[in-house]
Amino acid sequence: MMLYPAMSKLNSYIPNRYMLVTVVARRARQIAEDADRLGLHLDEKPVTIAINEVADGKLDATSMNLDIAENGE
Repeated sequence: MMLYPAMSKLNSYIPNRYMLVTVVARRARQIAEDADRLGLHLDEKPVTIAINEVADGKLDATSMNLDIAENGE
């Protein structure tokens, strides 16, 4: 299975694969939690939505807090 959008396009916004996985996973978690909290049905999986946000330039490495500790711990 091919990744769409292409990895080269995603890397134009996020410089390496490790950081891409981190950013997409964190954003997907936010999307899923918000949908659950608001009782929304998502037509796509949260990971797909997050990948498309990166591809559209709405999300990059600087827009996410990539610290390992969460919740101020």
